[in-house]
Amino acid sequence: MHKPEFSRRRILTGAGLALGAMAAPRVWAQAAPLGAKQNSQGRLVVVLLRGAYDGLSAFVPYADANYYNTRPNIAIAAPDGSTRTAIRLDNTFALHPALSPLLPLWQQGVLGFVPAAGLPAPNRSHFAAQYEMEIGQSGKTSAASGWLNKAAGINSAGHSSTVCALGVGEANPAILAGSAPVKLIPRGQAAEKTGVLANDKTRQALMDLYAGNDRVSEAFRQGAGSRMQSAQELSTEKAAATGRRDMASREPAMRDGRLDRDGTPASVQAQNAQMLAASNGAADPVGLQLDAQHLGTLMRNDRELRLGFLSAGGWDTHANQGNSTGQLANNLGNLGRGIAQLRQDFSEPGDVVVVMSEFGRTAVENGTKGTDHGYGNAMWLVGSNVNGGRWHGQWTGLARGNLNEARDLPAHHDYRAVLAQVLRASFAMPDSALASVLPGAGWDTRLDGLLRSKA
Repeated sequence: MHKPEFSRRRILTGAGLALGAMAAPRVWAQAAPLGAKQNSQGRLVVVLLRGAYDGLSAFVPYADANYYNTRPNIAIAAPDGSTRTAIRLDNTFALHPALSPLLPLWQQGVLGFVPAAGLPAPNRSHFAAQYEMEIGQSGKTSAASGWLNKAAGINSAGHSSTVCALGVGEANPAILAGSAPVKLIPRGQAAEKTGVLANDKTRQALMDLYAGNDRVSEAFRQGAGSRMQSAQELSTEKAAATGRRDMASREPAMRDGRLDRDGTPASVQAQNAQMLAASNGAADPVGLQLDAQHLGTLMRNDRELRLGFLSAGGWDTHANQGNSTGQLANNLGNLGRGIAQLRQDFSEPGDVVVVMSEFGRTAVENGTKGTDHGYGNAMWLVGSNVNGGRWHGQWTGLARGNLNEARDLPAHHDYRAVLAQVLRASFAMPDSALASVLPGAGWDTRLDGLLRSKA
């Protein structure tokens, strides 16, 4: 029998404790105004959809005839009030029917989106584009701190041991890599377990091994303690939830969510492998609602945790994408329930949930009834301080002459300009801090109405 190997390298890798250098601040092209309402006690949750989801199916430009001309098989039917057609939002966009759980958020004015945002320049490699988006810099391939880790460092300035960022699902997401301490827990029900630490003798042996005052030992002890505490909190919450009267009404929805996994559509083996790899280690959205519950529980119990990260894969829909039903619709259904769950736990003033992806899909469907790697995409924002019930920024439609390289939705807005609006409003970050977290970016005045202004 193979015996487990307990090395410092392996343990630290499993714990997701990465160290990196903080990028030097740069001067922004334009000073960020202080017009947006600020709440220094806000919380931010980032949901990264790995694999490049199709924003043109999530937010359907039904009023544009080009949408239907270029997508004869996968377009979402224009709104007519039935369950198989898009849900009208305004005179330009409609919501995919699988995202119907989010319609109340739009109607309440807490859900908004920027329809054409993305990297400063096209990058059709999933891995390179994801990395650029996670570190908040373009064209950098060497190790760098994640922008969410840098934001955590700024928020815990003067308290070097304070952990204010939490990641659920991935062991070592680049967005959380850096010098600021973070808490990481596994996805799904594994988060409620303590692994090898549950064994008293093993735990004590590891603690003895890492009993020193060096940086590695301190990091391990912190990670081990965090894992034990998180598992205990989630187990306690689960036990309490079992006895609540509303459990019976919530269980059917969770069971229905599991039914959304209908298998991968038939395609060549190589294409399946490519689409799987595009998820970059992130699980598909089936378990996103449970991960969202875990994130909400831990951040509610520890108010120092003000930055959260979730991810979901399975969005690389090169073949048999589907329309109102099918592969993409199943994923969107699970995503919608996950975002609705996050809204329940993050509804205080200053709380914002951001949904983003490395790039969009081609505006034109391909020969296998799917879409290929594109450029611009829709970024979502959910929060009480979001100027929701409307979309923001520039939109030029899907006419061939308005597309990037006659194939993709353009990225009219740098994704970092969207994030800057949120970081300024929720954490009152000055220009110097924004320049450190998002180096090389600039303030986009076209997005100044994204967050609500002061009364």
